[in-house]
Amino acid sequence: MAKHGKRYEAAVATLEREGMSSPEDALRQIKEAASAKFDETVEIAIRLGVDAKSGDQTVRGTVTLPHGSGKSPRVVAFAQGEAMQAAEEAGADVVGGEDLVKKIEGGWKEFDVLVASRDMMRVVGRLGKRLGPRMPNPKAGTVGEDIGRIVKDLKGGRVQFRIDRGGNIQVPIGKVSYNIEQLIENFGTLLLAVIRAKPAAAKGQYLRKISVTSTMGPSVRVDPSQAQALAETLM
Repeated sequence: MAKHGKRYEAAVATLEREGMSSPEDALRQIKEAASAKFDETVEIAIRLGVDAKSGDQTVRGTVTLPHGSGKSPRVVAFAQGEAMQAAEEAGADVVGGEDLVKKIEGGWKEFDVLVASRDMMRVVGRLGKRLGPRMPNPKAGTVGEDIGRIVKDLKGGRVQFRIDRGGNIQVPIGKVSYNIEQLIENFGTLLLAVIRAKPAAAKGQYLRKISVTSTMGPSVRVDPSQAQALAETLM
């Protein structure tokens, strides 16, 4: 069994451990339990009722959080000509073409998100096996004509979500320094996007388990029915 430090145990003692909480109560507990000397990230973890091994039940997408995620991702853009200039002006950390492909083939990994203009995909395509799910993809909103807008959105709070092999999604929704209203709005916005991404082939209960946590703190279970009700108020 994993051992935790005194700070973690003290945080656990402040939580309501019985049953499940409403989104608001859960986020309030996370804020009150945070004790690290830095501004901890708040994350939501969702277990979905899908068959992650089935190609027609993949859940993925992007959503712009109203108050941002509290983190500015390192965005690398594949672009040329006017698109290159647009990506640079929008705040891309690195912009390039063939040279950038070779750099990544050489093992460079100092980026969080890769984006590309459509005309560059013929060059970027050979990175498919190396990058896997991190490959720029139109469905994930990381490939398009307006590369400047894509970069700006990512820098401004757009986040990506995708199920892992166990059917789970984990996404940052802010910082413990955010007020409750900001965290609740980000929580509901993210969850609504996940609900809208439900595959037609998925059967039974879709939102199986939801919890929120902070970087150094314990997690708090959230009642899925109350979480869904919150998300639906944003429709």
